[in-house]
Amino acid sequence: MQMLWPSPGVEMTDTALESLYAYPGGRTWVTANFVSSVDGAVSVDGRSEGLGSAADKQIFLLGRELADVVMVGAGTVLIEGYRGARRERPLPIAVVTARGTLTADLPLFTDTSVPPIVITCAAARLPSLPADVIVAGDSEVDLKVAVAELAARGLHRINLEGGPRLFGSMISEGLVDALNLTVSPLLAVGDSSRIAHGPVIVPVDLELASVLRADDVLLLRYQRRNSS
Repeated sequence: MQMLWPSPGVEMTDTALESLYAYPGGRTWVTANFVSSVDGAVSVDGRSEGLGSAADKQIFLLGRELADVVMVGAGTVLIEGYRGARRERPLPIAVVTARGTLTADLPLFTDTSVPPIVITCAAARLPSLPADVIVAGDSEVDLKVAVAELAARGLHRINLEGGPRLFGSMISEGLVDALNLTVSPLLAVGDSSRIAHGPVIVPVDLELASVLRADDVLLLRYQRRNSS
């Protein structure tokens, strides 16, 4: 893996990657991680796995290694077959759901070394789950409250993994600080969603932080302008 910008030609060691993708200190920080085809598709046959590569997986795993918590929507958990944390340093998975679609027999709850966090709203009809349940909002999940509750648990470095609707809602609430975007060298066509989906908002201005290349795959790192 080689850097194209801002230091062209630099070969990226594991230590250099950790330094490049490290979270800034001092406050709660949300970094989104997504992969997209060149024509903007976020999945192939309904799953992001079809766009993956060794380089994308490396950055995906690094994002988890550097974070305090993974934040993900319930739809992505069900589609992608999420499991719980099984590493030496257990990383809790925080699942956002306003519809009560989670069940206790999912691998997220049965195959984990640390209980997941479920972020929901008062109107959701959740079954009993082996999880730390956060009720944030009445009829919909209040994402600002959700992020504040994670921070109150000491989980300040938040790795947002999807899906597009949750990402779009986090953007509209002004909660996303950075985006790690892998561009897969594919033209997927189809009817796949974009990486962010939701109501029209004032566009968020980003600045390019770095560009890496691994064969034909581009790994872009953006930060919200004036975010620190």
